[in-house]
Amino acid sequence: MKLKTLAATLLILAGTAQAGIGPAEKPDLKLGFIKLTDMAPLAIAWEQGFFMDEGLFVELEAQANWKVLLDGVVTGTLDGAHMLAGQPLGATIGYGTQADIITAFSMDLNGNGITVSNDVWEQMSPHINRNEDGKPAHPISAAALKPVIEQYRDEGERFRMGMVFPVSTHNYELRYWLAAGGLNPGLYAPQRGDTSGTIDADVHLSVTPPPQMPATMEAGTIQGYCVGEPWNQQAVFKGIGVPVITDYEIWPNNPEKVFGVTEAWADKYPNTHLRLLRALIRAAHWLDENDNANRQEAVKILSRSSYVGADEEVIANSMTGTFEYEKGDVREVPDFNVFFRYYATYPYPSDAIWYLSQMRRWGQIPEPKSDDWYMKTAAKVYRADIYKEAARSLIEDGTLSAEDFPDLDAENFTRPHQGELIDGVAFTPRAPNAYIDSFEIGLKGSQTP
Repeated sequence: MKLKTLAATLLILAGTAQAGIGPAEKPDLKLGFIKLTDMAPLAIAWEQGFFMDEGLFVELEAQANWKVLLDGVVTGTLDGAHMLAGQPLGATIGYGTQADIITAFSMDLNGNGITVSNDVWEQMSPHINRNEDGKPAHPISAAALKPVIEQYRDEGERFRMGMVFPVSTHNYELRYWLAAGGLNPGLYAPQRGDTSGTIDADVHLSVTPPPQMPATMEAGTIQGYCVGEPWNQQAVFKGIGVPVITDYEIWPNNPEKVFGVTEAWADKYPNTHLRLLRALIRAAHWLDENDNANRQEAVKILSRSSYVGADEEVIANSMTGTFEYEKGDVREVPDFNVFFRYYATYPYPSDAIWYLSQMRRWGQIPEPKSDDWYMKTAAKVYRADIYKEAARSLIEDGTLSAEDFPDLDAENFTRPHQGELIDGVAFTPRAPNAYIDSFEIGLKGSQTP
């Protein structure tokens, strides 16, 4: 995925002064991604020539897992990458890898699901409310899973579920759903060297790379998982599992992935960074414009082995606004994947604070922190100031309009267009400690794991 010719170089350099941004200090870039549909802005920026428009010669490289990807960015073998929204935060506060990572671009909203094996689904079914047509009433509470967990415990077995990384949206969404249904997903105790996240757990969660989720569940190693697409729909397609809930039902329009770089890289190559952001913003706009008119073309692109490498039919299930639960139970979920509308690309500080609140709730942040600490950490990592500069340049050169963005002169602290979370607990990002203390399950106040 690399193209560079002298003619192309001369053509691009002729137009490198968009809205006062100078030429890229480092035009040759290698960017990493994981094989998930929400890497789409990177693929589209390449395929539609948006990177080339910015004078950038980009190589996109799939990574084996999220740790390998993060390590690549930290060591400089990757210039930047498609990241879990919690990864820049986790690295910056020193949970796992210690590195100053920032993000100035939110790649998408929503996009995940929780899937269980056919056997677990059969055991859950008697405890699920149903509509008049006999189909399950959504959202399905984790309370329906509780009797299954108890049966496993009575038989001396652990109930295991997979998620993709300790600081992933998937980990926190899965934990949130379980806890809302009265199940304890366990605590971390890094100060004691226990990073398993299974202390006092009713459900044992473990890391599994996204593409391996269906096969791992089919082998019986895990009984279910939380993952991004297309790996929930793949379970349906293969007839091995049933998605029980999407993250849109857990928290409508929740932040999901980001584009991350090291702070040192951003400081060294500011023009390059801005040009990358311009290309990614344009790609996100392309993905959502005209009521998702380009999604079918995007599906064909993503199905290639160099990107996601799953069947078009599987990718299309969610990317084109539908989602299949039980085989044949196809429902409209128009906002399952959101890339641009609802100001999806803006890195809101409240997004960062929610992730940090969950890190504290489950013990990854073992000691209490002040509200001010949450605010300062969010501002350090989620760089709206850099995003605004890129967005203003797109407005100034007529590529996009001011209406495509939130008010760039405003604070823009909290993401608009979000519904409440599944348990009805109000998210209060300006008072993170009060928010953490409002949960029945998890750490609160001065508690330590």
